[in-house]
Amino acid sequence: MFRLGKWIGAGLGWTIGGPIGALLGFAFGTLIDAAKLEKYERPESTTTGDFVVSLLVLIAAALKADNKVVRAELDMVKTYLVRTFGETEAGEMLPLLRDLLKKDIPLEDVGQQIRHKMNYASRLELLHLVYGIISADGSVDVREINVFYSIAASIGISENDFRSIRSMYTPSVNWAYEVLGIKQDATPEQVKKAYRQLALKNHPDRVSYLGEEIRKKANEKFTKINEAYEAIKKEKNFN
Repeated sequence: MFRLGKWIGAGLGWTIGGPIGALLGFAFGTLIDAAKLEKYERPESTTTGDFVVSLLVLIAAALKADNKVVRAELDMVKTYLVRTFGETEAGEMLPLLRDLLKKDIPLEDVGQQIRHKMNYASRLELLHLVYGIISADGSVDVREINVFYSIAASIGISENDFRSIRSMYTPSVNWAYEVLGIKQDATPEQVKKAYRQLALKNHPDRVSYLGEEIRKKANEKFTKINEAYEAIKKEKNFN
């Protein structure tokens, strides 16, 4: 019988209800006997289980964007999940993802639930992981960018932060400025201010409550922000 490993052990909170809970449907029924559901608390704060389930729903929405899912895409997602969460946990997450792929994903409704229940730093990391998956094959086409933008908008991520995350994966001459969300003629003071604001929003400690695996991915994002800042400092020759 499929189970969600330690994510269930960590508990599910607000994703039990609302549109995400409805999407879980029968798949969730195979995880927990309905008579035992009351043992799972429903805190307003996001649990690791809430985060992972939300991630799987958004991955499903991204994969279904062109109304077809090919084996190569599933293999790519599996590889990414194994690299992020480990082989055992990824193996337990994939059956739920396959079940979600059979359903219509009401992205706006799902996004609204995530937006209202999950803090901004966690939503940023959620988007970072989703983009990591859609770009895992080394290329991102216009359709995938549009899906990513729709997901970002649905979960309430600002356009500036959306562009920042996208730029971390998109090689360009101005990538460092795009990551920090500033223009090339920005003054050193403006660069420093932009860096401080971005670093504060994206610090790994803000998502440490979600577990070490997710914190490690957040640290990759934080490292990219620091690389962008150091590149601009070197170019503009200031400390």
